[in-house]
Parts: sequence; C-alpha cells; structure tokens
Amino acid sequence: MTVYFIGAGPGAADLITVRGLKLIERCPVCLYAGSLVPSEIVAAAPEGAVVKDTAPMHLSDIIADMAAAHERDEDVARVHSGDPSLYGAVAEQMRRLDDLDIPYEVVPGVPAFAGAAARLATELTLPEIAQTVIITRTSGKASSVPDSERLELLGASKATLAIHLSIRNLAYVEQALTPHYGADCPVVIIYRATWPDEEIIHTTLAEMRQRVREEKITRTALIFVGHVFGAKKFRDSRLYDAEFAHVLRNKGKKKKPQERAS
Repeated sequence: MTVYFIGAGPGAADLITVRGLKLIERCPVCLYAGSLVPSEIVAAAPEGAVVKDTAPMHLSDIIADMAAAHERDEDVARVHSGDPSLYGAVAEQMRRLDDLDIPYEVVPGVPAFAGAAARLATELTLPEIAQTVIITRTSGKASSVPDSERLELLGASKATLAIHLSIRNLAYVEQALTPHYGADCPVVIIYRATWPDEEIIHTTLAEMRQRVREEKITRTALIFVGHVFGAKKFRDSRLYDAEFAHVLRNKGKKKKPQERAS
C-alpha cells in the first residue's frame, strides 16, 4: 500500500501528468483539495472508490483516512493543486505517515507559476534582463515569512518574482519593491491561471492595487513582477547563434538533421 501525493497542476484538467492521472484511475481511495483541484480530475477515480474533498477536514482526519486505507491495504491518491513541493502543506502529512510507518511517494505536477507563464506566452528569464526566478509569498494568517526572505531583501536581486498567496498584501508588495524595480515596473496578476474563469491583469507596481480593486479579486491569484514582461529589446541567446559552438554543433556549420529509421 502506498499514499501517492499527486500534483494536479494549476487548474486546467488536462495539465495533470500522465503518471498522476493513471494513479487516480486505479487508486481505491482519492483524497483531494476540492477548492483548487478540478472535479474532472477526480472524476477519473475508479467506480466504487472512496472520493473525499479534504477542504473541510482537519489534518488528523486526513491522516486517519490514510491509516484506515493502510489497514485495508488500499492505495491512496492524495491530490493537491499545482506541484506538491510548493506551498502544498504536504510535509506535515508525510511526517505523520513516517510516524505511522505508512509508505508514500510524490508525483510532481505543473506549478502555478509555470501554468501562468504559459498562458502569458512569455519567458521568465531573458538574456541580460533577468536570469533568476524567485518563487515566494508574503506573510499571512496561515504562516509567516522568515525575516531573511522579506520582499525588501529579495527585491534587491531585481529577479523575476512569482509571488503567491499575497493578493491581499499589495500595499506591502508595492512599498517593498518600488525602490528596487521602479514604480513603472511591469506587473502581471493572474487570477485562477488556466481555469475557465481565468483573468489576467497587465499593470504596474504603482497601479496594481487600483486595478485589483476594480476587478474585485481577493484570492487565488499569482503576482508576477519583473522587467521581462513585455520586454522587446533583449539580446538573442547564443544557444542558436551560428558563431557559437558547442558539443552538438560546430561553429558556423549547420548540423545535418538525423534521419529516422523506417
């Protein structure tokens, strides 16, 4: 018996991995975060499976269901949104499973920031503009952020920022980042990225609070900050430059395409 922590992706039902979907299709127990996991994904659970929305449940209740499945020797699909390694609240579940000697595995998923970037059709790293992406959040009711990870400090890097769980803290985001990025720095706010009711706001640090108030967005939104958004004047990567040689291509020479065996 194994508990599988499965990343369901950012929202669109067809962005779950093949591995994750196959596990849901065969596990007799499916515990899912109903507020963020599309119903179409858990609808793939086998006929007769126990399918539970864990949104109203306490941690002890969730672990009790896993322990009961362990007693019955039944695999569990524990389905979280995005990728389990990011703000997934899975570490405390794993710790309790370790105490109970219940085996588990993790199946990665498409993280929200990657799904959002895809919808924007943008690259988060551009030559000589930004080569680093910082995934972070601001302090909230559920948990605080260490002082060493405050936006005032992270912003000094001028990296592309993907700020989660912070749509209610925009005043702080603006105050902390404006000295580093400038008031006119591009900001993109994506509400429910890849979902049918997705909404995208292109704005700036100075104007984002007003735009969010106008659209009445209060939750489930990702905040991108950085000069890569909308950038047109950036140097081409040398990866495909004819004058740049690497192990798969000689300088100034075109490599013949490999022929496939019939």
